[in-house]
Amino acid sequence: MKQSKLLALLLFFSMGVQAQDDLLSLLGEEKPKKERVKYAFKSPRVINAHSMEFLNPGTMDFRILHRFGTLDQGYKNFFGLDQASMRMSFDFGLLHNLMVGVGRSTFKKEVDAFIKYAPIRQSKGPWSSPVTLAFVSGITVDGLPWADPTRQNYFSSRLAFYNQAILGRKFSEGFTLQLMPTMVHKNLVQAASDPNDIYALGVGGRLKLSKRMALTWDYTHVLVGMPETGFYNPLSIGLDIETGGHVFQLHVTNATGMNERAFITETTGQWGKGQVRFGFNLSRTFQLKKPKLD
Repeated sequence: MKQSKLLALLLFFSMGVQAQDDLLSLLGEEKPKKERVKYAFKSPRVINAHSMEFLNPGTMDFRILHRFGTLDQGYKNFFGLDQASMRMSFDFGLLHNLMVGVGRSTFKKEVDAFIKYAPIRQSKGPWSSPVTLAFVSGITVDGLPWADPTRQNYFSSRLAFYNQAILGRKFSEGFTLQLMPTMVHKNLVQAASDPNDIYALGVGGRLKLSKRMALTWDYTHVLVGMPETGFYNPLSIGLDIETGGHVFQLHVTNATGMNERAFITETTGQWGKGQVRFGFNLSRTFQLKKPKLD
């Protein structure tokens, strides 16, 4: 008899638990899930600098960066429109936190490539993170003819490398901010007194103005390795405009080059003297592989 009562009690208890689970599901209460915070930026780049954003897996971003001459020459070069430099690139999303890219610039005829990985991405829910932490490593190859072809030149002299960490947070739907400590190494420097390693700290941000427009900026301050004269810290201010599958960006900057080696170590324009350049970035994404559901 006692065994029968115990069995009936266990059966009643298990039915009660199952009924409670069914009731919670009917009420729409589900176990919280970890969810990544998306669209901190609308592009993997702020303007010049990498952003904390990543391409979706199986996505290619075809990007054209175009920059005119300096405005300080006035009508002589039609406020810079008579001159131009550009960079064309292809970036690929491999995983939600891993992407690679390759580009070619007219400035010094450089070819560059990079890999970007984020061990931590900002998220909500259980085991969430309030920030994104990403790392970028890149290489550039100078394609200009040798300054002195009569001497023995080495291919390694054309190479430069950079390593960067990105620590960023999307504070709200309208505001994102990130920090970018960076080290650039050049195998060959112009003068014996110039250091091969340059250390810098960058900051980038996005302020949403409307549903399809946002103000963006990035600035890099060279901490160690800046020559005493002739070079300055790069500052870029832009306006992002979303048009369907395109992100069109208008910007003003004092930098000519459009990869990390170029704009961090060889920016020659001064904002205070009007030595800034008007430019635009055009980004078009293509889905190369059917995306997997999260």
